[in-house]
Formats: sequence, C-alpha cells, structure tokens
Amino acid sequence: METISLDAGPRTDPAEAAPSYGTPLRGLRVLELAAIGPVPYACMLLADLGAEVIRVDRPGAPRAFGDWHRVLDRGRRSTALDLKDPAGVRTLLALVEEADVLIEGYRPGVTERLGIGPAVCLARNPRLVYGRMTGWGQDGPLAHAPGHDINYIALSGALDALGRAEGPPAVPLNLLGDFAGGGLPLAFGVLAALYERRSTGRGQVVDTAITDGTASLLGMLGAMAGAGQWEGGRGGNVLDSGAPYYDVYPCADGRYVAVGALEERFYRALLDGLGLAADEVPDREDPANWPALRALLGSRFAARSRDEWAAALADTEACVTPVLTLAEAADHPHHRARGTYRRTAGGTGVEPGVVPRFGAPGGDGRPVSRPEGSPTTSGRP
Repeated sequence: METISLDAGPRTDPAEAAPSYGTPLRGLRVLELAAIGPVPYACMLLADLGAEVIRVDRPGAPRAFGDWHRVLDRGRRSTALDLKDPAGVRTLLALVEEADVLIEGYRPGVTERLGIGPAVCLARNPRLVYGRMTGWGQDGPLAHAPGHDINYIALSGALDALGRAEGPPAVPLNLLGDFAGGGLPLAFGVLAALYERRSTGRGQVVDTAITDGTASLLGMLGAMAGAGQWEGGRGGNVLDSGAPYYDVYPCADGRYVAVGALEERFYRALLDGLGLAADEVPDREDPANWPALRALLGSRFAARSRDEWAAALADTEACVTPVLTLAEAADHPHHRARGTYRRTAGGTGVEPGVVPRFGAPGGDGRPVSRPEGSPTTSGRP
C-alpha cells in the first residue's frame, strides 16, 4: 500500500512499480473518488493498463464490504480527504490541476454541493475528463432515486429476458448492470474523451448510466425482436435456453455441461459425439420438435459424468464444455496457460488477470492497495 503526498508533485511511472508488457496508459493520471461496483472496476481496468490511479477515500470511514472487494482496488495509490472540509476540497482541486481524469460515482448534484463538480474542476483544469457514474443518469425522472444493479437491469428490459420458460427472471449476479452496463462504458467513455482531447485540447464530462449501458447491450436483442426472430418469450428462443442445442444439461454426477452447437457442422459433431445419427433425431429447425430433441439429448448426457463427457468431446467440434466453478476455472489448463486468473494473496481466492493484452502477454498487474489506517468492514454486496 502506498499513501500519496498531498502535494501535487511530479508524475510517477507506473511501469517502475510494476514492470510488465502492455501498459498503453502509462503517464495517465486518474483521480478516483472512492465508490463501489462500476467505479472501482473501471479504474481497475485503467490501472491494469498502466494509468496512475489515485483513490480518494474518506478519512476514518470503513471501506465498503470486506477484503474480498479489494480486487477492484488493485494498482492504486491512495489518500484520505474530508471533502466536507474546505481544506480537503482545496487539496483535491490542487490534485485536479495535475490530473487527466477524475471519476466519481455519487448521486447527481452531490459533487456540485461539495464544490468539486464539473464546472469547478474544469475551470481549474480545462483539459480534465470528468467521468460520472450513476444508475439512472444525471437527469430524468429517476435521476435521484436509489437503486442497485437488479433495479437498473429490470427497468432497462434486460432482466425480463433472462431465465427459463415458465419461470421467473433469473438474476445474473451484478455482472450485467454494474460491470458490463456500467464500468465498461465508463472506461470506454473516458478513453474516448481523452482521444478527442488530443485534437481539441479540452476535456469534458462523461455521463455514464447503468441503465443506458444495459440498453446498449440489448441492441442485438431488440433488432432480433423487430425482425421476428425473438418471439418465444423468456426461455423460448435460440439463445436463451429455448433451443436444445444451446443449453446446459445435467450429467450423471449432478454437474453440468454447456452445449453451443448452433451451426450445422457443430450440431452434427454433437450428434456424432453422443452416438446419434442425424436421421434418428427430430428436425431441430421446427421448434415444435424441441421438447423431444431436448429429452433425447438430456438422456444421453445423463448417462455419464460431466468430466467424462468433457473428455469424450474435447477434441471434437461439438462445442460442449464443462460448467466449471470459479475455482475449477482458475485451475483449467487453458486459463493457466494464458494467466486468465491468478490466486490472491495467501492463495485463498481468485482474481482476474489483465485485459486486454497488447503485443506481448500482459504482466500480473499491481497489488491491491488499501489506505493506511482505514479499517474494513465485512458485509454483503
């Protein structure tokens, strides 16, 4: 852990602290007003690629959740500032003058009331990119309403599409809203604004909302529905477990395999691997045959264990993979070879490697940091 000086001093070279390949953001300085979920995730992505991220915490305030949340904080330098104190605000604005990016995840209007809103910060540093992360956006009828991932994806239309036929919507952890719909567009928007700054010389505000990002993820689904290719309701379409050749099946040991045999050549490889002739299975092009085809495929998969099927179909084009736990995934030979996962300190947990990769394989990233003297609290996400 490293605590920064409150003086806005010269930039450091992140590569000196973490020698690695693939640090295209080296030399970029980012101020992160500490938050949870999409903000630290976006900043983790920037830090992993070489940006110097300085996290600003509240002095004496417990960090949200427990040590398991620290993976999102890796690669940071940190300091604690009381932004309700004029002295803390002055210090932050001094740091703003030397920063390229500021990222905050407060409700709309909070940073303005603190005296660190976009107008004030851009007046101090016209080249600053000011990234804002909210659930609902900076305006609109729900802008000031509370919410969490499940609420945002529900109102965006995504949650209704997830799950089995005749069942309730399936909650996809907080992967879809917080991280895919929030953190990724935030990082992308910040980098787009930095690119534009190269020609204009000026920064700007990036308004990122989880609802907007989730709606963007639904683009293909909306187009399919408009073209009449998504008419089966939840769990009744090709990509949502409706089609028996794109689903998961229980095996003899109670574990599962995932089947993604969409194209004809892969489907024929699946049938061959299961010992089925094409002329003895129902025509998959007619959805009316899907229940019978599902029962036939299910009976075959139920005859052997997950790992037996994984081994039997491993060298085929059947597009069948075992459904692994996170711990199993981290130990899979493919992920070990690429460094997709790595063990956390002490070897008790798993965290992702650096993405994406540039040229040579990326390094291991920088260690998780914690503000000096800031306690942590355990809790549920």
